[in-house]
Amino acid sequence: MTKLKGKVAVVTGGNSGIGYASAKELKEQGAQVVITGRNANRVQSAAQELGAKGMVADVANLTAIESLVGQVEREFGKVDILFVNAGIFKPAPVGQISEGMFDEQMGINFKGAVFTTEKFLPILNDGASIINLSSVNAYTGMPNTAVYAASKAALNSYTRTAATELAPRHIRINAVNPGPVTTPIFGKTGLEEEQLNGFAEAMKNRVPLKRFGQPEDVAKLVAFLASDDAAFITGSEYNIDGGININPLLS
Repeated sequence: MTKLKGKVAVVTGGNSGIGYASAKELKEQGAQVVITGRNANRVQSAAQELGAKGMVADVANLTAIESLVGQVEREFGKVDILFVNAGIFKPAPVGQISEGMFDEQMGINFKGAVFTTEKFLPILNDGASIINLSSVNAYTGMPNTAVYAASKAALNSYTRTAATELAPRHIRINAVNPGPVTTPIFGKTGLEEEQLNGFAEAMKNRVPLKRFGQPEDVAKLVAFLASDDAAFITGSEYNIDGGININPLLS
């Protein structure tokens, strides 16, 4: 498929999980792809596998984002697709939320996402597509996710307002809300393997389709929103969650 031929796409956090799968899908549909991440070795390894350009940047650092934008502009000029994917998940119950945990999740998931868009706007082509990776956790009230959920709810609210303000440039901005997806993000939570397995099994049982999503499932949706097939879609949220958000009490 060549629906994205001639397009330049940037995927933050593109060295693993949903970002990696989406970068692969965008590349297969004809786009030139830039992936970013914080770990230089992982970024370069993933970029080599994908046939993409890898650039190191920490979205929690505004100076790093500005440097990234400058590098992308020098090497590629304008950008047509921006997938704001980088994010972290650190669970904690209400009453045990530390300031550091709050600042880290808000700093990457919300502030980092907002300023990725802010800094890239000058080099986005009119008619570009921005896709924000959010989560159904913004709505589910799932225990131990208060700060993570709040960061994603804030991102969704930002997306709606930004859609209105960016419309004069025909820049579309939408949010993708995955449910449980098999990605490395859960391995970075600090939970023991037994806890993770128990969490995963309990979560899978609540999904009407009785399985976790795969990164490739989300990648297909990202590529659609990036394409001209979605030319009349902006300010929208797409749940891709196996039905968990419409039936949250299912067991």
